[in-house]
Amino acid sequence: MTTTDTHRRDTGDSSGMWVSGWTAFAGVMMIFGGAMAIFEGISAIAKDDVFVTTRNYTYSFNLTSWGWIHLILGILVVIAGIALFRGMLWARIVGVALAGLSMIANFMWLPYQPVWAIVLIAIDAFVIWALCVGPGREAHAR
Repeated sequence: MTTTDTHRRDTGDSSGMWVSGWTAFAGVMMIFGGAMAIFEGISAIAKDDVFVTTRNYTYSFNLTSWGWIHLILGILVVIAGIALFRGMLWARIVGVALAGLSMIANFMWLPYQPVWAIVLIAIDAFVIWALCVGPGREAHAR
């Protein structure tokens, strides 16, 4: 083991190495959740007349515009999830922000696809938790 390897292990610096633990979990969940949001957006853009909405829901939005929001947000989440595997710090910060925005978007999506929205809200909650665990705890756990 070289001095550089010892330094990386002790400080939790993962640059140039594959990530592990909760960061990898968050990356996989972000890619999965982002892909699901992309499908959600495509379905709302392509066939917004097939969605059934409840009458007395407080929030009423145009499905086509929500489809574009989900599509763009899903693409950004997938990109940030891929960047997590490279060990980028900005991907952690952006990932927490995007997962929070995705939770809000899926909360607003509840009247259109309740089960899908609840599953994606749960995935986003796990992503935020896994990203906030941080590489410092992973390094100390070894």
